[in-house]
Amino acid sequence: MLAQVTSALALLLAASSVVAKPVTVKDSPVTMSFARRMNVTGGADILKMDRARATSLKVRSSTHGAKTKDELMKNAVGAAFGVPSTNQGVSYVVEVVIGTPPTTYDMLVDTGSSNTWICCEIDYFPSNTSFDTGNSVYVEYGSGVMLGEQYLDVVHIAPGFTITNQSLGVALIAEGFDGVDGLLGLGPQYLTYGNLFPDATTYVPTVVDNLYDQGVIPKPFIGISFQPTTVMNTTNGEITFGQVDQTKIQGQINYVPITETLPSAYYVGINQTITYGNHKTMVLNNTAGITDTGTTLLLLASDALATYQSLTGAVLDSDVGLLKLTPAQFANLQSLWFTIGDDTYEFTADAQIWPRTLNTAIGGTSDFVYLIVSDIGSDGGTGMDFINGMMFLERFYTAYDTLGNQFGIARTAETFVSVN
Repeated sequence: MLAQVTSALALLLAASSVVAKPVTVKDSPVTMSFARRMNVTGGADILKMDRARATSLKVRSSTHGAKTKDELMKNAVGAAFGVPSTNQGVSYVVEVVIGTPPTTYDMLVDTGSSNTWICCEIDYFPSNTSFDTGNSVYVEYGSGVMLGEQYLDVVHIAPGFTITNQSLGVALIAEGFDGVDGLLGLGPQYLTYGNLFPDATTYVPTVVDNLYDQGVIPKPFIGISFQPTTVMNTTNGEITFGQVDQTKIQGQINYVPITETLPSAYYVGINQTITYGNHKTMVLNNTAGITDTGTTLLLLASDALATYQSLTGAVLDSDVGLLKLTPAQFANLQSLWFTIGDDTYEFTADAQIWPRTLNTAIGGTSDFVYLIVSDIGSDGGTGMDFINGMMFLERFYTAYDTLGNQFGIARTAETFVSVN
């Protein structure tokens, strides 16, 4: 399997090197603002959906052996049955303008998948800039499923930054994505392999690939920055395409290669070590996992989570679904330390807890402090032993360099801020 990933990467890099590019590349960064939306009925819902996503990421298989379009539809309906469609937990959404005349869509941001598609709240009307390829698109997400038709159309990422012939799925079935207009896939291109039908052996150029190939950005690169927030819905982040936004970072950005360990190698996967407290007690020895904007919590392998729970004295709240501390215990909570490459990053006590002003939003009370460090659902050794979700990413500037096959991380003004 590793040979297949390496081969796929080599093919993608070779292909990108021969694509003709316009002479002029825009020097200014292309940025999109993030809006955070919360749609939760309890912390248990967030954990349930995060675990379902983790399972899906480990075993994702796109077409599931379908031989005909009818079989594909049957598979999609079967996968959608029982998937919650009224609760996405915590979503991060950007506005994307598509088509001629232009229509604005609020789309989920996902670095754990790579297809871009639109549904359900706003209709898509083909125009003189759209082309129906005749392919179907089918992707499973753990907490949702999408089946639709593939079109090519014009996509406006930001004013003056336009992509032509961008692959778009137009959903016929989309379960688990209530209240949004689609999904913007920012993961590696090889995650699109097998997602088309009947043309199941094709890679689909992503939004980032096309921004680069069409000369809009200098390299296929995304940078993500956020601010921790204590309100339900707010615009608290930005995506930058093509380069690092130096105004968002403190110090240098540290790059590490994407891990070679499967299945994390398929995603924005890295190796890291996690220790706890001033004595740097081992929680998770050097192992592979992923960074993922589609996951809310910081998920650790079950055995590592047990160590963390023992060190902190936290107990599981069966109603909320998360570990909890008393305020007195929180006063003694120490930092987690993430060693990524040659640098170590502090994840403070304040960063480890759910925003206390939002305790009631997850079914909690002001009597307790709820931890955002939770259980991925399996012991270590699976090849995906952690997921650094959005509650982790809010404290750092992170980057994904497709061409360099590397991940970058830097401290920001938000790394040590106290919001609780």
